[in-house]
Amino acid sequence: MKKWHLIIDVARCHDCNDCFLADKDEFVDNEFPPYSAAQPWHGHRWMNIKRKERGRYPIVQTAYLPMPCMHCDEAPCLTADGAVYRRDDGLVIIDPLKAAGRKAIVTSCPYNAIYWNEEKQLAQKCTGCAHLLDDGWTETRCSQVCPTDAVKLVMAEDAEMAALVAAEELERYRDTLGTKPRVYYRNLYRWTKAFVAASVVCADSDECAEGATMTVELAGQGVGTATSDNFGEVLVDKLEPGKEYGVRIEAAGYTSAAMTAKLDASLNLGTVMLDKA
Repeated sequence: MKKWHLIIDVARCHDCNDCFLADKDEFVDNEFPPYSAAQPWHGHRWMNIKRKERGRYPIVQTAYLPMPCMHCDEAPCLTADGAVYRRDDGLVIIDPLKAAGRKAIVTSCPYNAIYWNEEKQLAQKCTGCAHLLDDGWTETRCSQVCPTDAVKLVMAEDAEMAALVAAEELERYRDTLGTKPRVYYRNLYRWTKAFVAASVVCADSDECAEGATMTVELAGQGVGTATSDNFGEVLVDKLEPGKEYGVRIEAAGYTSAAMTAKLDASLNLGTVMLDKA
């Protein structure tokens, strides 16, 4: 059967929070038995958006990671008595009656996607808009309102989804947890990887060095190259954080510059002056 999957493009998310607001519009003060009790006004982010900066002025990027419930196939929150259960379409649901008073459900989620409703004494989270899908909807509220198409609902059989994951190089966030999430990401490297960047200048003319080449190596093996733009800025991305890289910058007619970069996070090497050869 076709099952629920969400594909989120990190590069397309601009942190507009339309998805968050649509979620609030749908669930605050509204009950949808047997899937959810009303969400409280404050404290819950069933569609949370994490934020981070990459690099250092003047070469800085921002990355936003929308985080709903992952609706994992191997969800740690599932209970033997059905207080938390998985539907045939893959959606993981907290039963608002059976789960009452069971605060331990909140801490069972390694993604911190479950919230505690103090007034109702109930663990709550994204339902994947199960009530809307049952009513014939082909989108979730968050995918329906996203202005950049960063969030897309895909109902697909397992083999079909596996082919899509391979073809588009989709990734699961923190896949090493082994929970097998049904939320997949495009361009996840913007959140999980690091870049090294520099502003390259020709020392003799004090002009930006357009067309300079940056080569990045790890243990003597090339792992990335890039060419500087007309501002002299050059950036190599998708590098593993926590490693030390060799960086070489070259331009025709100039002496190359070599340095090492320990990438605890994305790093801007600053201005690199190239002397005339």
